[in-house]
Amino acid sequence: MASQRDVKNKISSVKNIQKITRAMEMVAAARLRRAEQRIDALRPYADAVRRMTRQAAQAAGAEASRMPLLSAHESESRVGLLLVTGDRGLAGGFNSQVIRAGVRLSAELDEQGKQSVWYSTGRRGVSSLTFRGLDLSGSYTGFADKPAYADARSIADDVIEAYVDGKLDRVELIYNSYVSPLTQTVTHERLLPLSAATISGEEDDDEEEGQQSGPRALVSYEPDPEQILRRLVPDYIEISIYRALVESAAGFFGAQMTAMRSASENAGEIITEYTLQMNRARQAEITQEIMEVVAGAEGLA
Repeated sequence: MASQRDVKNKISSVKNIQKITRAMEMVAAARLRRAEQRIDALRPYADAVRRMTRQAAQAAGAEASRMPLLSAHESESRVGLLLVTGDRGLAGGFNSQVIRAGVRLSAELDEQGKQSVWYSTGRRGVSSLTFRGLDLSGSYTGFADKPAYADARSIADDVIEAYVDGKLDRVELIYNSYVSPLTQTVTHERLLPLSAATISGEEDDDEEEGQQSGPRALVSYEPDPEQILRRLVPDYIEISIYRALVESAAGFFGAQMTAMRSASENAGEIITEYTLQMNRARQAEITQEIMEVVAGAEGLA
């Protein structure tokens, strides 16, 4: 059995760790609140961009299908996989579940005879993919905790250029969407080309029709809807990437807060166990001393 001093040292070490995990939990909670505010501010803007893009595509008619970012390539031999992860760990399976989803999708593409071209945001994703021996065509780090729109624009410029130049035939986006501090859902979206269902927003149309009735206002476009659509589509891709970055940031802080809370609770259980162990050791030492005193007294009798 360990001595009281050894157990006390263990308790002290665990208490120090518990202080750190509690501090990290509070920091993550504060950052999570700010990240939630960014999501609440972004979602109406993202929905507005999608609505305007859909209306412009409907007004453009057949011209929309001939735009480079809206038209699929004749063959799909190279598929870009854009993974959105965090710059740091200590967040449970937050980063690993995105990486696993990307690897599974890559395996499915390999079975179909298609080549995967890797892009990743966040140091965790970049380091993990590099460790697996995969070459990255794009790596973006240093802004996972607080992404800016310029970061999303930089990523969008790279994938759009690769798609237009024919280096990519499709682009898939994989990230953790934020549901609650306890729940982050791995989300898989097709980023390029924008499909007819995405750009037409058939599901959104059904929801809008159910929510409002009556005639809708006619929109007069100046310049023509084709030019407006050419400007809106890149914005749509940029805002989709930015939304994924913001959702991932909030999800990371939620996952980290939950993981640190669990670690603090586990540390408390270990402290309780060590305290009981120390009490047993103390009782054993006292019992031993009493037996020695009794034995000494009997020897003198």
